[in-house]
Amino acid sequence: MPELRFAPVALVTGASRGIGRAIAERLAARGARVALHCRDQRALADRVRAGLPGEGHAVFAADLADPDSVSRLWAEVWDRFGRLDILINNAAVYLEHRALSTDPQRWLSLWAQTLNTNLVSAAQLSQLAARAMSERSEPVEPAFGNGRIVNISSRGAFRGEPDAPAYAASKAGLNALGQSLARALAAVNVYVYCIAPGWVATDMSAEQLTGATRADILGQHPLGRVATADEIANAAVYCALDAPATMTGCIIDVNGASYLRT
Repeated sequence: MPELRFAPVALVTGASRGIGRAIAERLAARGARVALHCRDQRALADRVRAGLPGEGHAVFAADLADPDSVSRLWAEVWDRFGRLDILINNAAVYLEHRALSTDPQRWLSLWAQTLNTNLVSAAQLSQLAARAMSERSEPVEPAFGNGRIVNISSRGAFRGEPDAPAYAASKAGLNALGQSLARALAAVNVYVYCIAPGWVATDMSAEQLTGATRADILGQHPLGRVATADEIANAAVYCALDAPATMTGCIIDVNGASYLRT
């Protein structure tokens, strides 16, 4: 990939492990200063930060299910860097709540937690980022624009998640949010992209990928394997740094042909 002619500041939510960690590593390798968000695994996020190439990276802890905590996260990142060029909305929770076996009160609680973490926080951060980016008098770099937002969605937004319907709904909402913002922000040169993975080999999915469900999961994938975190990160960083402006509003499937849509 070409070298950047400027050093962007990027906020990556859920950066202490998995896809978020891989994205942070690739952004740093391209010359970005990375604000790594974590919820409560500060020590793990600090280890990720210590291993990043370059200088100026920092860790910020926040519970994305709490709007006040999200506001504090934004304020802390802004105080530390004084700017934001790239927002990666990656953090998410997957909480099982089957329709016929979940207590109604627990059902509502899990819906609220999932939507607040996966969707509302992304909307909150996206608006804050978009307002800051749009106030620039001229683009950071002509091809880059004034800023970029990349949302990490899921194939579940299209095919459904019967064991976790709130997760699928949150990701479908994230897609709609991204496409709505792409239309709203194009005139101010802020570009919005979305990556929709399927199964990804991370520590969060290790139990499913090595246990009784392994054969069923692999049977969904013509490649005979699931995606790696690096593959998802490569697609996300392409959107964050290299994708053309005319791709704004796109939703890119990175699921190994395990779910195809037209």
